[in-house]
Amino acid sequence: MATLRRDGRVTALQRLGCAGLAGALSLSLTAPLELLTVLAQVGTWHCRRGLRGAGRSLCRTEGVRALWKGNLTACLRLCPYSALQLAASRRLVTLFMDELGHISHWRAIMAGSLAGMVATIVTYPTDVIKTRLIVQNRLEPSYQGIFHAFYKIYHQEGLRALYRGVSPAILGAVPFSAGSFFVYISLDTIWQQPIVLFTPLQNFANGCVAAAVAQTLSFPFETVKRKMQAQSPWLPHYGGVDVHFTGMTDCFRQTVKNKGVLGLWSGLTPSLLKLTPGVDQSLHPQELRELKLLRRENFEPRKSALEN
Repeated sequence: MATLRRDGRVTALQRLGCAGLAGALSLSLTAPLELLTVLAQVGTWHCRRGLRGAGRSLCRTEGVRALWKGNLTACLRLCPYSALQLAASRRLVTLFMDELGHISHWRAIMAGSLAGMVATIVTYPTDVIKTRLIVQNRLEPSYQGIFHAFYKIYHQEGLRALYRGVSPAILGAVPFSAGSFFVYISLDTIWQQPIVLFTPLQNFANGCVAAAVAQTLSFPFETVKRKMQAQSPWLPHYGGVDVHFTGMTDCFRQTVKNKGVLGLWSGLTPSLLKLTPGVDQSLHPQELRELKLLRRENFEPRKSALEN
């Protein structure tokens, strides 16, 4: 069976450790922006004077450490999420590429989106816990930590509460993929040269633009997801959500009714400020050839000894 060639200078454990440390550092540095994004999406009282006022209010009432609420959960979620996404992405790329070992940008984006959906569904309870830890008051907490939050949500609200908001999270992958595809099919026109001639700086800029467009298009689903995650009758003020609703569709309706259409994009600015381009899911020619051989060995029927 063919295998992907790896850099032999580092072990798999070292690669995983480096990726985990880099991801945790990135999440920790941008944690205040993520917190402001979530608070704006949920619509807590901190955001009545804008995002800058929200940061000042939070620091004044709960201390500077409050800017990193939920960051530990996000860091712990990173490794299983990334591992699941990478494994699913490689498998889907194998299924989507043609017999010559080629895969289009559209299929690569679809493979990445489907892989992200798989990883999202499996690790979704940790995302709910992160949101609950962010919206609670650090000085008068409803949850004492990650495990206590998991235990309390499960026993008070049931298993379904740990997956509340998963529907808009999955549906948001559709405009995200469409936005990414729109940018990528326009790159040669924007730069006025073939995609294969792009420099690393151009590829980085392309990733940032594609991620920004995709994030903007899918942000209303992200906003509804956060509101659904935060709302709970077991939390003070129902989790601080600015509208009350009975489900995903009603959440969209109540948000537009009370906050206007732009209310679905509350928190977009800090979200874009912390945005980084997604992982490049294109493969080198040698990797594509080996994945092609792997695909043939997995899906083509083996010849029997009599046929030989």
